[in-house]
Amino acid sequence: MLIKLMKIIFSTESIKYPLTGIGRYAWELATRLRDSPRIDSIHYFHGTRFISNLPEIIPGQDNKSSRHRPLVAWARSNPLAIEAWRFLHPRRQARALRNAEDAVYHGPNFYLPHNIGRSVATFHDISIFTCPWFHPKDRVRFMEKSLRESLNTASLLLTVSDFSRDEIIKTCGYPGDRIIVTPLACNQDYYPRSEAECLPVLTKYQLRWQRFGLYIGTMEPRKNIKGILQAYERLPAELRKQYPMIFSGYRGWEDTEVWQLVDRGTREGWIHYLGYVPEQDLPFLYSAAATFIYPSHYEGFGLPVLEAMSCGTPVVTSSTTSLPEVAGDAALMTDPKDVVMLSQLIQRSFVDTEWRAEATRCGLSRARKFSWQRCTEQTIDAYQLI
Repeated sequence: MLIKLMKIIFSTESIKYPLTGIGRYAWELATRLRDSPRIDSIHYFHGTRFISNLPEIIPGQDNKSSRHRPLVAWARSNPLAIEAWRFLHPRRQARALRNAEDAVYHGPNFYLPHNIGRSVATFHDISIFTCPWFHPKDRVRFMEKSLRESLNTASLLLTVSDFSRDEIIKTCGYPGDRIIVTPLACNQDYYPRSEAECLPVLTKYQLRWQRFGLYIGTMEPRKNIKGILQAYERLPAELRKQYPMIFSGYRGWEDTEVWQLVDRGTREGWIHYLGYVPEQDLPFLYSAAATFIYPSHYEGFGLPVLEAMSCGTPVVTSSTTSLPEVAGDAALMTDPKDVVMLSQLIQRSFVDTEWRAEATRCGLSRARKFSWQRCTEQTIDAYQLI
C-alpha cells in the first residue's frame, strides 16, 4: 500500500519566463505533484513567502511574485552583497517556514533554506565545483558556498543522471544511498512535424526544410560554441552553403573570439544567429533541421538532445559527461575537444542518408524511455524515504 504524505512545500523561484531547463523541470514536476493521488497537499513557496498558485509563464511580463529578483541582480554584482545575500536569504526563508515542520521541502534548483529539517534538493550538476572556468566569476562566488550549505542541510538529494550522481559522490563526498537519480523528459509539444507544418516557422526565420544545422541553447563557453564554429569551418564550402549553421539562444557571458567567428561566418553566409526564439517555435525548428549539433563540454543531463530526438531529428553530440545517457546509440558522438572528428561527424550527418533514417528511428525510440510522469513518480518515491 502506498503511503501518502501530509504536505510538500515546493520552491517556485526558478519558474519564470522564459523557462530554462531547470525552470521547465520545476514547472513540469510541480504540476504533476499537484495532481498526484499520492500527495495530500502541495504548497508553493516563492522567495520568502507562500503563494496560492504556480507562477504564470507570460512572455514579456515579469512574475509579480518575484519582487526579490532586483535585489538578487544587485547582490550578484557586489562581492560583499553576494556574501550578505548568501547568508541572510536562507535564514529569512527558514523564518517564514518556522511553522512547517510537518512538511517535506523541495528545492528544485539546488538551494535550501537554512536548517530546514526534512528537505530535498535537486542538484542538476556540480560544474560550479568541477569546472568553475565554465561560469562567470560572480556566479561561482554566488553559488559555491550556498551549494555546500544545501549539501549539509538536505535530507536527500535528487539529480538527473548517473553521471551527476557519481560526480556528487566523488567530489562532494555525499553518501550515495542518499542520492536518487530522476532523469528529465521533454513536454508533449516535442514530436515530429511535416514540412507543411513547419512552413510558417521556416518562413519566419528564412530557412529551408532540412537544409540547416541547428544549435539551441545559451551561447556560452560550456556549450562549446567555439568547437561548432571551428568544425563548421572545416566543412567543404559548398556543404556549408547548402547547410548553414543556425544558432538559437540567449547570449551568455561574453566570449569575444566566438562572437568574432559568428560575425565573420554571418558575413560569409554560413551562420545565422537567431537570438532567443519563442518556445512555441522550437519543436518546428527541431523538426525542420537536417541535424541537431550539440557537442557540449559539460552537461548534467542535456535536455536539448532529448528534444531533438523526440522531433525525429538526427543528432551529433558529445561522448562525455551525461550526454551518452540521454542519446544512447541514437546519435553520432565524439570528444567535444576533437574538432576534426566533430567536423567529420557533422558532414556525415548531412550526407549519409542511411544513417539519417536509422538515427531518426532510434532517436524516437530512445526518447520514449523518458517521461515527466516517471520523473514525478521517482520523486515521490524519494520523498517517502525521508
